[in-house]
Amino acid sequence: MQRVAELERDVETELERDVEIALERDVETELERDRQELERDVETELERDVETELERDVETELERDVETELERDVETELERDVETELERDVETELDSELQRQS
Repeated sequence: MQRVAELERDVETELERDVEIALERDVETELERDRQELERDVETELERDVETELERDVETELERDVETELERDVETELERDVETELERDVETELDSELQRQS
């Protein structure tokens, strides 16, 4: 009887160890899966953030370039207009002076 009780305790102890080992493995496996999933999520989020920031930077740079180009165009057009107006004024003044002298 004592031998049976001893064997039962040994079997119970062995089963407890097996269950403990299996649980530890399950926990380790689950933790590893969670870690990998978190790594993927973080990587994906970082890639999105970088992509978004790059898009903003490119958009901002393009807006600046367009603004600068527009300012140059307006400045050039204004200079032409002023030059043309001055030429007309000079011609008109010269014509007037020539008519007075005639």
